[in-house]
Amino acid sequence: MRISNQIGIMESNLFTAIVLPIALGIIMLGMGLSLVPEDFQAVTKYPKAIAIGLVSQLVILPIIGFVIASIVPMQPEIAAGLVIISLCPGGPSSNLITYLAKGDVALAVILTALSSIITVFTIPILANLALQRFLGESAVIELPVFQTMLQIFIITLLPCGLGMWINQQFPDIARSLEKVTNKLAVVFLFVIISILLIREWQSLPSFINQVGIGVVLLNIIASLAGFWLSKLSKLKISQQICIAIDGSIQNGTLAIAITAGLLKNPDMAIPAAIYSLFMYVTGFIAIFYGRKIASTKVIEVN
Repeated sequence: MRISNQIGIMESNLFTAIVLPIALGIIMLGMGLSLVPEDFQAVTKYPKAIAIGLVSQLVILPIIGFVIASIVPMQPEIAAGLVIISLCPGGPSSNLITYLAKGDVALAVILTALSSIITVFTIPILANLALQRFLGESAVIELPVFQTMLQIFIITLLPCGLGMWINQQFPDIARSLEKVTNKLAVVFLFVIISILLIREWQSLPSFINQVGIGVVLLNIIASLAGFWLSKLSKLKISQQICIAIDGSIQNGTLAIAITAGLLKNPDMAIPAAIYSLFMYVTGFIAIFYGRKIASTKVIEVN
């Protein structure tokens, strides 16, 4: 099937320039509202767990993404989009899922924060490699490294830092705002995915046929890789659960902002949209598994 790029999701400047950045900004603001400077002291408290979590998220996951995109037959734009979702940091919702799964929430928060900072620098470089690998010389799109770093900083780290400042200066207001931003984050993600699916409805069956297997493999393998790597490293079961969740719950809104917004290629955004839906399936499985273990009192007290 020839993927149409004549009419894209991002033909609306309103959606590209306003809705996506605001959605991502609100999500990151909400994460910042839940953080205090002391949270970053976890780096010294859990150095081994944090190192393994970051390796799982920032090294193993992109490798899995590249391998799956290279092996599973799919259109070049879809393959590049699948890799880009694997390059993104853990999604803020991973913290909530970790909490519900009785995992290590403190570790989840620090991993999400650190991966969000580090990927400001890694995404532009690795995404360009993905574009070259799957689209080659015929690619008519380019991801400017420094410009992308600046844009990701503005829509991710800046609102997160603002949230931390509000939490530090006005903790009561921060607690109230956090409840609102968490709800808005869910609404925005639902709206963004709905727009993507509606605008590409006619092509959706073909997209699912192409990227469905890739999305399922990426999510499940990433989750299992994080779990077994932390298990082999003899981390606590609560940390194993956290790392498994953080490695499979991606920041889908950022992936969509990059593919549909910065690159203005709606086809590339399809893997992120479908992944953002499927990742909650494994998220619910993780919650069930974690709570089952908690009920048997296997999870250690931190």
